[in-house]
Amino acid sequence: MKFKIIAITMILCLAISTLGAITAEEVVRSVDDLETFDTSYSEGEIVTTDRFGVKTSTFKAWSRGAYDSLIEFTSVAERGQKVLRTSGELYLFYPDAQELIRLQGAALRQSMLGSDISYEDMTGEKDTLSDYSAKLLGTEQVKGRQCHILELTAKTRTVAYPIQKLWVDTETYMVWKGEFSTKSGRLLKEMQVLETMEVDGRTLSKITKIEDKMKRDSATEMRIDHLEIDVQLDPSIFSLQNLTW
Repeated sequence: MKFKIIAITMILCLAISTLGAITAEEVVRSVDDLETFDTSYSEGEIVTTDRFGVKTSTFKAWSRGAYDSLIEFTSVAERGQKVLRTSGELYLFYPDAQELIRLQGAALRQSMLGSDISYEDMTGEKDTLSDYSAKLLGTEQVKGRQCHILELTAKTRTVAYPIQKLWVDTETYMVWKGEFSTKSGRLLKEMQVLETMEVDGRTLSKITKIEDKMKRDSATEMRIDHLEIDVQLDPSIFSLQNLTW
């Protein structure tokens, strides 16, 4: 009888702990929710350091929900160049040539302005579970913060990274660190957050460092200098007509 009571107690404890456990899908949705705004406006810079020196490009950006974003570069060399993502499509506009280019497939993985950031990295849609299956591998501390270790495996060949390994803060759901690999496990990129900021009750990345492992001695920092959430935006911002105006 004593052993039976012990066994029942162990089963009850296991059931209670299972009920309180978070799933990989819940972690992914929380990450997407954190990074998705009804609307937003931001200003920042992309700083790339490689064997040729340091290059800084400044930008303004607008977003709406999980699928619409517009980036306009304001630095002298790139002034007026725009990147629009809307309705699942991505377009580039070059003002000097009055040229509009639609990017698709492998072109989404191309380097943006020679940096370690691709067009897909900069403008990717926030609907992760449509493209990836998720698995929790455990927990680990990053920069003194307890994190879920999340592994994402691509469902299709259309995504930029077949395998993603993310370290997600267990409290804020910000991604502190990421490793992005091929299906065979070859590391393509690494990402880590260097500095955070608090905006409207959310902990978000202020400075993020990205390293393209296919490049030699190169690293890029994405720095957000200003961010406003839930701002009033003209819907035409995310139209092709506005892109070429």
